Amino acid sequence: MIMVTGATGNVGRPLVRALVEAGEQVTAVSRRISAHDIPAGTTRHHQADLTEPARLEPALDGAKALFLLTSGDFMGAGGDLGAVLDVVRGSGVRRVVLLSSQGVGTGDHPSLLEDAVKTSGLEWTMLRPGGFHSNALQWADLVRARREVAAPFGDTALPTVDPADIAQVAAAALREPGHAGGVYELTGPAPVTPRQQTAAIAAALGEAVRFVELTRAQAREHMPRAMPEPVVESTLDMLGAPPEALRRVSPDVERVLGRPARPFADWAGRNAGAFK
Repeated sequence: MIMVTGATGNVGRPLVRALVEAGEQVTAVSRRISAHDIPAGTTRHHQADLTEPARLEPALDGAKALFLLTSGDFMGAGGDLGAVLDVVRGSGVRRVVLLSSQGVGTGDHPSLLEDAVKTSGLEWTMLRPGGFHSNALQWADLVRARREVAAPFGDTALPTVDPADIAQVAAAALREPGHAGGVYELTGPAPVTPRQQTAAIAAALGEAVRFVELTRAQAREHMPRAMPEPVVESTLDMLGAPPEALRRVSPDVERVLGRPARPFADWAGRNAGAFK
């Protein structure tokens, strides 16, 4: 049995599907979840919040491995990952795969979550993705309404990653030997700019989509709708003047999966319906 937290999200949903297709028994956990939110074949689902660790105990029954994803407001809501990991360890789980972030490796984001996992006494693997291809969904309403994308730093290129690739790497780390102590930096196959992402969405739609470049101040007004307020400024710093470490394409997706990471255009083609 493998337990997946954040099971209804951009990574959790394809991860649950990948594990079920691989023949694994899966418990899908989220703060809001029903049978309609999970693929057929999922063994069970469970509603719980990591800020209340005791509520995880029924979902952990029989689990051998855990995919751990904390919400953006977990720490602000008084979340204690150490307490969560105490419950996990007491249940008999031995392997944890944590969805961390590329910013931990560069020092732009705190390492508190990773530190808690590393000192938990459990076998662990860290996944450090860069920006997600699916972050482009924040533009969907505007594209549908006006065939327009508005974003800052239009010509800054970063190697965003497909959430489905993150899920596939997580599935490998949860199921296969050889990943204990691994720290995987997950990126796409090439840097891509917001302007190029707009062009890829337009190609997927078969219609013109206009790119409008926002100032930093304009972007700051909108970003708290999509991310916690405390990380807005650091995110803008990284987007506006990303260090070389964030521009670099990592080989880790291909190293784990044996195939190249999928480009943004591939994601846009698969998700064109969200922009129609």
